[in-house]
Amino acid sequence: MKKGIHPKLYRAVVRCSCGAEFETLSTKKELHVDVCSRCHPFFTGESRLVDAEGRVERFERKYGKDWRERQER
Repeated sequence: MKKGIHPKLYRAVVRCSCGAEFETLSTKKELHVDVCSRCHPFFTGESRLVDAEGRVERFERKYGKDWRERQER
């Protein structure tokens, strides 16, 4: 490998919004994340509906609240 072209690696502390912390290697010394494996619905088994800027309401207005029933027919 060529010398002098690779970024320096640090032991980085990753902090999640849920309060979890763990260490990894990164080019930054500290990382902040919104969702980690401790609170992500895929890993926890919980299902959450996150409404981003009213998208769910807009979808329900456009297709109606019973769109799943019509889709199953």
